[in-house]
Amino acid sequence: MDEWNSINEAIIKGDAKTAGSTTEKAIAAGVDPEALINGQMIPAMDEVGRRYEEGEYYLPELLISARAMKAALELIRPLLAAKGAEPAGRVVVGTVAGDLHDIGKNLVASMLEGGGFEVIDLGADVSADKFVAAAKERNAHIVALSALLSTTMPGMEQVIKELQSAGARENVKVIVGGAPLTQGFADEIGADGYASNARAAVTLVRELIA
Repeated sequence: MDEWNSINEAIIKGDAKTAGSTTEKAIAAGVDPEALINGQMIPAMDEVGRRYEEGEYYLPELLISARAMKAALELIRPLLAAKGAEPAGRVVVGTVAGDLHDIGKNLVASMLEGGGFEVIDLGADVSADKFVAAAKERNAHIVALSALLSTTMPGMEQVIKELQSAGARENVKVIVGGAPLTQGFADEIGADGYASNARAAVTLVRELIA
């Protein structure tokens, strides 16, 4: 796989054009799409997350790298579907009702996709019943809730309660994140985990699914 390391490098540098064109060449050469994800894309996004966490990268670099990763992933997805390959897990993500902020949520979604997960992104201002419906319909392993406003944080507990009422809570883990949140708040509302940033969210999802 060393000959396809330029995919890894392109994602880290945020070069979407090279990431896409090299992925096309790899596919044409008959490289296993899962090998590209596991050998090139996941390590690249892990490295991007590390650089962000350590202050080497900032939000713009993170978003550009995520865009490059998506350029490669969009070419691979149809091949994975055709061969019936299962994702690492299915994650429903969204910003809770009343909150229109989505940059952090988008970042988590991109990092999860780069980590090999199937992401069902419901967007922003999502009601509790929509989270529940998506989790049940898509047989999700994780529901990831985001909030940037302290006034919308109670919506996270509402999602958990509605999952319980719908009989779906035992089958799905709930994680929360956002600037005003803490581990204490996550514990208080009965969430299964809290992540302070996108890289931590990917690590947490991996741990919960494992």
